[in-house]
Amino acid sequence: MSDRPGVLAGIGNTPLVRLNRLAGEGAAVWVKLEAANPTGSYKDRMALAMIEGAERDGRLVAGQTVVEYTGGSTGSSLALVCSLKGYPLRIVTSDAFAEAKLQTMQALGATLDVIPSPAGITPELIPRMQERAREISEEVGGFATDQFHNRDALDGYRQIGLEVTNQLGGELSAFCTYIGVGGCFLGTIQGLQTRWPEVWKVAVEPKESAVLSGGTPGTHRIEGGGVGFVPPLLQPENPIDEVIAVSTEEAFATAREAARVEGVWSGPSGGANINAALQLAKRRGPEQQVVTIQPDSGLKYLSGDLYRN
Repeated sequence: MSDRPGVLAGIGNTPLVRLNRLAGEGAAVWVKLEAANPTGSYKDRMALAMIEGAERDGRLVAGQTVVEYTGGSTGSSLALVCSLKGYPLRIVTSDAFAEAKLQTMQALGATLDVIPSPAGITPELIPRMQERAREISEEVGGFATDQFHNRDALDGYRQIGLEVTNQLGGELSAFCTYIGVGGCFLGTIQGLQTRWPEVWKVAVEPKESAVLSGGTPGTHRIEGGGVGFVPPLLQPENPIDEVIAVSTEEAFATAREAARVEGVWSGPSGGANINAALQLAKRRGPEQQVVTIQPDSGLKYLSGDLYRN
């Protein structure tokens, strides 16, 4: 992506690092440091792919307002891309998400519609946000990126997998990541399978809302996923080999430990990813390798409970 102008050239080509202390004697665990993207999140890849895909086929025209519903990272990434490309941006979000995320979206130029949800990420929250985004799109004649149904996003995430194929020596045994929209899971796998077609594909979700595991929707605080339903992008393909459910408590604890012990500083979803990767590593021999993702930086979560103490 380095042929793009300005800050957009900084999206992608992130480091892949090995956990040296947490993984013990099991398989090697590698983490893709997506916080190295310009807004500190892997969603920069998705935002750029969605906007460029819409530009290519004429769904998005000059000066048109872009509309999205998001917990924050997608909104921050869209705000960056839209500001550089000259599109106004309306974001539907909620106070259930980190305040720093909302502030970042505004700092980068987005206009926010904030839906109150003091209990946290409830099963009803995302549908409410989706409905409000639809209303705004109709009101302003906007272009809805609609991340839960946008397959252009896969183009951006495919680059993660392709980068790993060039960064990692030897065989890759398993890949795991937290499921939000599902685009990162699908896109990364597509890239990885160009070299490792048999890689074990593991979805990570909250124990409190373990829908992919066959459970019922519930309330949790692992931002970035656990939306209470099976994401539409996953339904027609369903490439999942295994689902690992991680509780909010476990995700928080692992995120703190990874920051303290390994210097891999992430949010709750990064903690969930590393927790699941460590579980996979324990079941596999030292000659095998597991890859997961640091979705974003812990910097966005300093005002909440994750790093408060």
